[in-house]
Amino acid sequence: MTSELTRRDRRPGPSVRTRVVEYAGEARLEHEDRLATEEPLEIRLAWPGAPARRVAVTMRTPGHDFELAVGWLVHERVIEPARIAAVRYCTDTDLSPLEQFNVVTVEVTSPPLRVPGARDVSSACGVCGKESIADAVGGPLPRVSDFQVPLDVVRGLPDRLREEQAGFARTGGLHAAGLFEVDGTRVVVREDVGRHNAVDKAVGAVLLEPRAVPGVLVLSGRVGFELVQKAVVSGIGLVVAVGAPSSLAVALAQESGVGVVGFTRPDRCVVYAGDQRLGV
Repeated sequence: MTSELTRRDRRPGPSVRTRVVEYAGEARLEHEDRLATEEPLEIRLAWPGAPARRVAVTMRTPGHDFELAVGWLVHERVIEPARIAAVRYCTDTDLSPLEQFNVVTVEVTSPPLRVPGARDVSSACGVCGKESIADAVGGPLPRVSDFQVPLDVVRGLPDRLREEQAGFARTGGLHAAGLFEVDGTRVVVREDVGRHNAVDKAVGAVLLEPRAVPGVLVLSGRVGFELVQKAVVSGIGLVVAVGAPSSLAVALAQESGVGVVGFTRPDRCVVYAGDQRLGV
């Protein structure tokens, strides 16, 4: 088996620099921070007599991409390890900048055990299964409406969310997503083993009433691209989280006008996008 890597110096790293605004107590601090890189990886499969074809798209942190592609194909019972002939980054001349080093082709010596569709991806990610890199990132998205949330309200939201996490209290194994009004009023909280599922449940509950989706989404963990994507599509203007966002989540938030606040505690929070969303 052989591996091939070209233009190594242009390969994305596992983290990227960003500028943030941190509110610690009464102080407002501007400084540099680092975000975990999040980018889509397209997995292609090729065998004798068949051109390379897309079989999956998943979000990941760049690094060990060949291992990820091979592991996924073997775990999904698409190929047998002994049949692997080569793994390499795709070097098609028509690749967009986003796709460079984000497309891996695995060549096998015989036809696969099965040919999965792109929607067979099993990782816990709301955009896994999109049919192309461009679909995963999405097309033009509407900008959300402008509003401000008082800083003290923002910093208190995770505690309000935790009060409604009965499933987590019993099991310790569930994520939570809550929708709140700009004054901190809780509208709905839902739990699930998947972050994206919890958000879908919360938004779905509001839409089934039916009523307008509130402006603030609160998350019990980190903020991935797919969660900001759901916020933008639903018209949510501020995402508040206990953990940190990824690089692609922040990029989408900045492009769409969504505020993203991470590491939110009663005495601290870090604003990665949309500082104007906070009333201070």
